[in-house]
Amino acid sequence: MTEFNGEKDHVHLLVEYPPKVQLSKLINLLKGVSSRLMRKEYPKIYRYLWKGALLSPSYFSGSCLEVNLEILTKYIEQQNRPE
Repeated sequence: MTEFNGEKDHVHLLVEYPPKVQLSKLINLLKGVSSRLMRKEYPKIYRYLWKGALLSPSYFSGSCLEVNLEILTKYIEQQNRPE
């Protein structure tokens, strides 16, 4: 992961991954691992589940060229860290 930041209800990730990896599988892997870790560290989180799921099934993805990489990195760094 190149950059990570976000807001109270979402996060921003800047990730470089091999072109052979399907984006949907990468997203599901990231969400699954982070969900398991959060449930393990914060067992009381079950009270706040959204229809039985910790994370929404939706996501947004965009691609960028090397020239825009610096701009995106600065944008993500300026976001508030999630609590």
